[in-house]
Amino acid sequence: MKVVFMGTPDFAVGALEAIIKAGHQVTAVVTQPDKPKGRGKEMQITPVKACALKFDIPVFQPVKIKTSEAVEQLRTYEADIFVVAAFGQILSEEILNMPKYGCVNIHASLLPKYRGAGPIQWVILDGERETGITIMQMDKGLDTGDMLFTCKVPIAEKETGDSLHDKLAQAGAELIVEALPKIEVGEVTPVKQNDADSCYAKMLQKSMGKIDWTKQSAEIERLVRGLNSWPSAYTSYHGKTLKIWASDIGDKDKKEETNVLPAEGTEVVPGMIVAVEKDAVYVKTGDGSLKLTEVQLEGKKRMPVKDFLLGYQMKVGEMLGQ
Repeated sequence: MKVVFMGTPDFAVGALEAIIKAGHQVTAVVTQPDKPKGRGKEMQITPVKACALKFDIPVFQPVKIKTSEAVEQLRTYEADIFVVAAFGQILSEEILNMPKYGCVNIHASLLPKYRGAGPIQWVILDGERETGITIMQMDKGLDTGDMLFTCKVPIAEKETGDSLHDKLAQAGAELIVEALPKIEVGEVTPVKQNDADSCYAKMLQKSMGKIDWTKQSAEIERLVRGLNSWPSAYTSYHGKTLKIWASDIGDKDKKEETNVLPAEGTEVVPGMIVAVEKDAVYVKTGDGSLKLTEVQLEGKKRMPVKDFLLGYQMKVGEMLGQ
């Protein structure tokens, strides 16, 4: 098939490569404009653009895909189908109806659950046991089109946002290559989504990572995993940001199992360090404690707590998050 591929981040690269290697003709790649990044503000190309250039595929980077100029440019590529994966712009109905087989999206959830921009992270934050990929026929709604193909991906006990991202990217690449020839010969049974079963996975924001120590330990532990590596879960220690990269649910009342207790009469409250071991720090939560095992203090490298404690003497009774 002749394919126009629309995508921007790392998540979409595997699908583009798989489509090319499967023998389909990618007539163009559409991706977001280059953006300045870092202290030097050097222009950085998108991961999908880098992949396209490697295969000598024409690249189109419209600021707004809906403009008449952009629409006319898309017509020149003469594609049978548009494949979309985390492109980052909404397509107009004119574009959706342009190719013979329409536009299909590689969505990183089992629709209709987790429509929206952040499905990979939100399934972890919500404690789901499985997720998956849906190849969806795009319509004018937000992830509301008919479902064409799906595959399930289990969520491991210690799954992070990063590890699940990689699993789903691979699953999406495999599923789209399986789907394209079936779409071409009509071996597809579209399934309408039940809107009543839908939920919205809103876009991630840095503020989401701030830990509320009054929450339950399990919820905070999922926050640490789900927001790894961006925006990351964080708190504060001695006025500096302390990122939490790895943690476990601690014992219900860790302070009873340590020889070092807060001063007599001190109320143990959420955010208080209740135990310090050679390779872990326990922090009081709303229902127990959280065991910190990997951290990163502002301006320092990410490291196991065992190494962190060699340079910083965290003490029982100190507060995090103030």
